[in-house]
Amino acid sequence: MNLTKKFTKLDKSRVKLDVTIGKEELASSYQSLLQKYAKSIQIPGFRKGKAPVKLLEQKYGEALKGDVAGDIMEKALGEIFEAATEFERPLPYSQPVMDSVPSFDLEKDMAFSVTYDTFPEVKLGTVEGFKIEVPVVAIGDAEMKEELEAIRERNAVVVDRNDGDKAAKDNIATVNYSELDEAGAVIPGTERQDFVFTIGTGYNVFKFDDEITGMKKGETKDFTKKFPADFEDKDIAGTTKKIRVTLTALKARNLPDLDDELAQDVSEKYKNLDDLKADIKKNMETALENKLKELKSNALLEKLIEKNPFELPESMVAAELESRWQMMAQRFRTDVEQLEKLMAASGQSKADMLASWKPEAEKLLKSRVIVELLLKDRDIKVTPEDVEAEYAKMAEGAGVTVDEVKKHYADPRRKEYLIDDIKEQRLYAELLEKCTLAKGKKTAFADLFKDGQ
Repeated sequence: MNLTKKFTKLDKSRVKLDVTIGKEELASSYQSLLQKYAKSIQIPGFRKGKAPVKLLEQKYGEALKGDVAGDIMEKALGEIFEAATEFERPLPYSQPVMDSVPSFDLEKDMAFSVTYDTFPEVKLGTVEGFKIEVPVVAIGDAEMKEELEAIRERNAVVVDRNDGDKAAKDNIATVNYSELDEAGAVIPGTERQDFVFTIGTGYNVFKFDDEITGMKKGETKDFTKKFPADFEDKDIAGTTKKIRVTLTALKARNLPDLDDELAQDVSEKYKNLDDLKADIKKNMETALENKLKELKSNALLEKLIEKNPFELPESMVAAELESRWQMMAQRFRTDVEQLEKLMAASGQSKADMLASWKPEAEKLLKSRVIVELLLKDRDIKVTPEDVEAEYAKMAEGAGVTVDEVKKHYADPRRKEYLIDDIKEQRLYAELLEKCTLAKGKKTAFADLFKDGQ
């Protein structure tokens, strides 16, 4: 196509594209469309396809010019973007916006401009040689004991306590409760029936574990609680509540002995308790290795973002936030419109929610951009043999067959995600080799896996 183009880079990876299409191209396209219409259109007084072109032009000329202008601009942009680099063509979610509607004159060249977001063109500077602190974590007797206690909890037998028994710590209580007014009457709407929790965990709104300790099944108790100003539930912080609780059921959790029989109950592959302990330690060591690997990679990404600052396209951030909103709707098993209503009912708006997510979303997007550029720059490849080796590693870690793992990755998209992950892990390994890994603070094994770590 006979055209000229000019790309002008703007802030936040936005580009202005100026296009000029020669008048000869306009005239040719106009005549082609005119001839096409002349063969198919029917004008009263003439047989189909026999109306004079001049008459057709007089009657529909302006509309035809509009069609030609739209077609030729679309064709021009398609041709330009096909030959453009990733830093010149629009992002999939960034629709080019035309500055103004161009005039169409067959005697003149037609010029128009569009603006849109592109993939950020980042000039990477420092990507190696960082100092990264790694938590010091040991797996000792305390960690093993904690894991074994968790296994005992999972294999505990829950039994009803006798009617005359008193509620005690670690018992499973079922209660009905409500708030009372000054006169001792139930406040409508505050009733809660058959609420179940373990005494001593504090997993109840009013934290009345201590108040129901010592109660017997069928007993009702009224009490008043004053909640401090810094209480975790802001709705009742700084208030005083009068509460009525009825203990309707009481159960005890009987923990099994830590012996060979428990090990055999956990899995047929364990012949004795030592086998179970050995497997637990192996799994904990693998989990620790993977977690530390994750922490080192995250710390590396933090350093890369810090040392290579750049601005993200607004459409990229908006698309990421909208994707998170849709995922949240899926978790709530609803649609995005209903989710917005639910949030509004709880005093939160979609805009507030997206704003709170924005810093983390921007950090994630910047890390993706940098990683993509580094992968391309270093040309990291993954062979079929590499994928097979990863299948075998995953099968061993999960205790399944390689064929079962392959079946999970039979979907081409899942396999592509796996290949991308292998590439990224190789990139991190290359970069971390050039970094200094320093000992960080001592951290308990369990704390390493808490939220936020």
